[in-house]
Amino acid sequence: MSAIKQVFNEAVERVKSPTPVRLRDLVRNIRAARTAAEERAVVNKECAYIRSTFKEEDSIWRCRNLAKLLYIHMLGYPAHFGQLECLKLIASPRFTDKRIGYLGAMLLLDERTDVHLLITNSLKNDLNSSVQFIVGLALCTLGAIASPEMSRDLAPEVEKLLKSSNAYIKKKAALCAFRIISKVPDLMEIFIPATRSLLSEKNHGVLITGVILVTEMCEKSPDTLQHFKRLVPNLVRILKNLIMSGYSPEHDVSGVSDPFLQVKILRLLRLLGHNDAESSEAMNDILAQVATNTEQSKNVGYSILYETVMTIMHIQSESGLRVLAINILGRFLLKDDKNIRYVALNTLLKCVHHDNYAVQRHRGTILECLKDPDISIRRRAMELCFALLNASNIRSMVKELLTFLEAADPDFKGPCSSNIVLAAEKYAPDKQWLINTLLRVLGAAGNNIRDDVIAITIQLISENSDHQMYVVKNLWLAMSNYSEQEPLVQVSLWCFGEYAENVLAPSDDTQEQVTEEELLTFYQRILFGQYSIATKEYALNSLMKLSARCSLTNINKVKELMSSFACHMHIELQQRGVEFSQLFRFHDHLRGPLFEKIPILEKSTSSTRETSSPVTEKASEEVSLPIQIESNALLDLMGGMETGHEDIVLPKPKATIPTINSKPMNNDIMDLLGGLGSAPEEPPQSSLIEDFALITNSQPLGKISGITAFSKDSLSIHFNFERSPEKPNILSIKMTATNEGPIPMTDFLFQAAVPKTFQLEMLNPSGNVIPPSNSDVAQLKMRIKVSYKVNNEDVMHQAEVNHFPPASWQ
Repeated sequence: MSAIKQVFNEAVERVKSPTPVRLRDLVRNIRAARTAAEERAVVNKECAYIRSTFKEEDSIWRCRNLAKLLYIHMLGYPAHFGQLECLKLIASPRFTDKRIGYLGAMLLLDERTDVHLLITNSLKNDLNSSVQFIVGLALCTLGAIASPEMSRDLAPEVEKLLKSSNAYIKKKAALCAFRIISKVPDLMEIFIPATRSLLSEKNHGVLITGVILVTEMCEKSPDTLQHFKRLVPNLVRILKNLIMSGYSPEHDVSGVSDPFLQVKILRLLRLLGHNDAESSEAMNDILAQVATNTEQSKNVGYSILYETVMTIMHIQSESGLRVLAINILGRFLLKDDKNIRYVALNTLLKCVHHDNYAVQRHRGTILECLKDPDISIRRRAMELCFALLNASNIRSMVKELLTFLEAADPDFKGPCSSNIVLAAEKYAPDKQWLINTLLRVLGAAGNNIRDDVIAITIQLISENSDHQMYVVKNLWLAMSNYSEQEPLVQVSLWCFGEYAENVLAPSDDTQEQVTEEELLTFYQRILFGQYSIATKEYALNSLMKLSARCSLTNINKVKELMSSFACHMHIELQQRGVEFSQLFRFHDHLRGPLFEKIPILEKSTSSTRETSSPVTEKASEEVSLPIQIESNALLDLMGGMETGHEDIVLPKPKATIPTINSKPMNNDIMDLLGGLGSAPEEPPQSSLIEDFALITNSQPLGKISGITAFSKDSLSIHFNFERSPEKPNILSIKMTATNEGPIPMTDFLFQAAVPKTFQLEMLNPSGNVIPPSNSDVAQLKMRIKVSYKVNNEDVMHQAEVNHFPPASWQ
């Protein structure tokens, strides 16, 4: 009777209120809109109608209206006003209403909104429902929007459903448990017993969700990882059944039995076998079977083989198995699919350090990838080629890389040239080959060379004195063809300035001798051409060095070039022009000593090598001046003593010692200090102490009394002496500097010097600041805080200690 009454009321409601637009009609109207404005008008009109219907308490069209609102939400329009309607539909006893309500909750709600907490009770009721489809809806929604609070409340219900005999519910509960563990890892322990049983199921859906859940647990907890290592034989058996089983239409994908489950198992085996010899041994055979029995003609086969290779390289597998894995990647390089080739190159780049010899077998195929039209493949192939370089293949590999460098895009020239130079320097078979390679790199890379290539090239030329003539002559020939390439011009200018005698030296029959006029014309073309400021700086310095080492008959022309830059617009070039012109005019006799040949440049110990160049000579000379001035100031200390017999010692720099109070403590400690008064980070100190030892020839003659070595203004320096019986010829002196004034002394420096007949060694001072003397010492106080548990109840006490004995703080 009640059902008949409900049907009658719904019929009356349909007659009273007009029937809303159906979802399919709304989709048709939106698609028929010609402009964005028309579409917005249709959506706004429908949203206004949906809002008006939501105000009605008992609307029979709530389900249809929410479905339309979800479609509007997927188009990008605001639909947050339908969140409460989702809750009403979830609470409805009808399955059709629950389905739309839960779908709306997954789309419109997330853990950042407070509304989603209101559906916790509805989820709990539906998780205990007797209808499996309602339970499935609740599990899907919980797995999508579960927050940490909701996970803690509903974890017991999910754990019960994991033990259900229904495979439909069990696989959804496993995915829901995955979400709960990712949000609250502390809840992992309650799912471990039920998760272990999931791997013994025959249903593939339950198996794949169980493997996913185990993988998440192993990644979250190392202890859980050790626990699940005992399941390696079970996983191996499952994977073997998948490979050896016949055709199964339910799980077959392009001739491969359930590739999704195979991939998930391989990823889990990778975790379980990492750094574990026993687990790795148990899975070696099955990995070999997967690698040999999987078809490579389909994408599903490629995915399984890729995961197999990654698993082999991450566990402690046998050497033969590693070679098999790398050979699989080598076959990937022969495929036409660019994605497969990129994946192979990227994986080989990760594996090259594990088995370089096996990757070397595919060097020819990798070099062919340098010619691929795809820029991503070329970049990965270039990186892999540099990883394969060694002393045995340096000649052939560099030859191919130079060919690639000449035709490469500008983005490739910088890193490629740098790596070629570094590899050539490391594995060069002889110096002549190294020099030729450097010159080819400078010519092939053009203006895209990095600064480190120029610095390393100059360094290597400076080291190889036997080949400097050869380098200079070849650089002069290169200037006729590559004079627009500034890195090559900079290296040439540096070499012409340093080894000027080789430029103008008579050459053999194959080359014409360079004349002074040709050389000056070259410099003039550089200085007044379209070159960068750095290149012109190289040219000015190089020309000055050239004029100081060679008896140029055209010295007046050099003077004119320098004077012309005295009014240059760029301040650096102007300064060099003025300084060099003044050098010609007033200090011409100093040109030779100032521009002597630079000694062989030392290699930098850092990863980025730096070499001295004409641009940086001036700065390096200025850095050494303060050290010399400080040393001369110490020499004045020896006035009136035995000249020529001094032993000057500078105090060692004070080491930085971290203290407890060097950083602010947390808020709890700051609360404890409240009311005790602020204190400096270091304890107050009214004097500075420094120790030094003096080696003498005299023997101890009783106790030595201290002396006041210096007293002026408010500074007083006192010496205390001590002589050890074990080392009677060493006198230890403790210097104490005291500030008697009211103002602190900063940057305090104590220096000492003794005659040459004594040896002086100074230790680190206690600091360089002398605070003023202060007799008012603050009383020591301490505030303490203790906490503990009694009968699982937290107890906390706080007290202040202010009765320390005076001897402890005065």
